[in-house]
Amino acid sequence: MRVPAARHSSGLVASSLRIFDLSLGQMLWSRRSVFLALLTCGPVVLAAAIRLTAFLAPTAALRVNGSELSGPTVFGMMIWLLYVRFIVPVLGVFYGTSLVADEVEDRTITYLFTRPIPRAAVVVGKFLAYLLCTALLVLPSVVIVYFLVQPMRDGHIGEGFPLLVADLGILVIGLAAYGAVFSAVGAKLKRPVVAGLVFVFGWEPWVVMFPGFLRQCSVAYYLQALVPHAMPADASIGALLQVLLDVPSIGASLAMLAGIVAGGLWLAGRTIERQEYVLEQ
Repeated sequence: MRVPAARHSSGLVASSLRIFDLSLGQMLWSRRSVFLALLTCGPVVLAAAIRLTAFLAPTAALRVNGSELSGPTVFGMMIWLLYVRFIVPVLGVFYGTSLVADEVEDRTITYLFTRPIPRAAVVVGKFLAYLLCTALLVLPSVVIVYFLVQPMRDGHIGEGFPLLVADLGILVIGLAAYGAVFSAVGAKLKRPVVAGLVFVFGWEPWVVMFPGFLRQCSVAYYLQALVPHAMPADASIGALLQVLLDVPSIGASLAMLAGIVAGGLWLAGRTIERQEYVLEQ
């Protein structure tokens, strides 16, 4: 009884790698990637403007409610507000929901299903391609922002490098979690982008503000526990983020995020294994 299971597992891995190889090039050169690459350029432009302002007016301090912000603090705020809370969820929505939905819309899903591969391999292979593609979009942007703003106001590049590595890892984890969730949404719903945007910009920003178990039904609740940067204690943004400090431990957050990734991929794979996709004429 164990031999068929082993063969199925081996076939799933090999088939997933073939789907990954097929999908990666398509994702990297798609119009979606061009648009979202421009999105990741936004923080770079903002960081360059901040650095230019600091260069032209070295005696002027960047302040929030009277608190002077150093380069590391500015970088931490950009990671939290621009990447963790905006760019990563948006990439998860627009890429994750398309992993299966685009194949249905383009009427190529039946071609993939006629191949001698497990249906779940389509989800796993395309998810791996999504993860690499989005990482190639996000991580270079973060590194450029780091080198632009970290040295400001007595910040040192070397001292902040361990936090940069941690930030890169957190963003990859976030991309994986959101991508897995929205791959399941895309496999189930016909118009999944709307549902994804409602979840990211409607549900998550509000549910993490309220006490109780509801906040546990969001990716942001666990992802925010991993952000290592401290915000200015007397800044308005810091006061807002104090509401979010009631978060689980790092170990619990990592375990839950791993469960979200595994659960999302399992649900997406199970959905396409059982669902009959009727292509519109």
